[in-house]
Amino acid sequence: MKARVTVMLKTGVLDVQGEAVRRALGTLGFEGVEAVRQGKVIELDLAATDKTAAEAEVAAMCEKLLANTVIEKYSVEIA
Repeated sequence: MKARVTVMLKTGVLDVQGEAVRRALGTLGFEGVEAVRQGKVIELDLAATDKTAAEAEVAAMCEKLLANTVIEKYSVEIA
């Protein structure tokens, strides 16, 4: 199975990298960009065959390592 984890900063947390990208886009002539939020995508190849068990395992990975749940939120997709 494959899992895709998307990690983003929670609403209200200052996204310094996103703001830097927004400013850089403006200097390149892309004036219509009002806000940018930057995150990360993590793709995992899993040995699991049960989708429910795989989701639970990946959620545990996120809680323990892949996301800083104090300031980040995550979503998990299993395929």
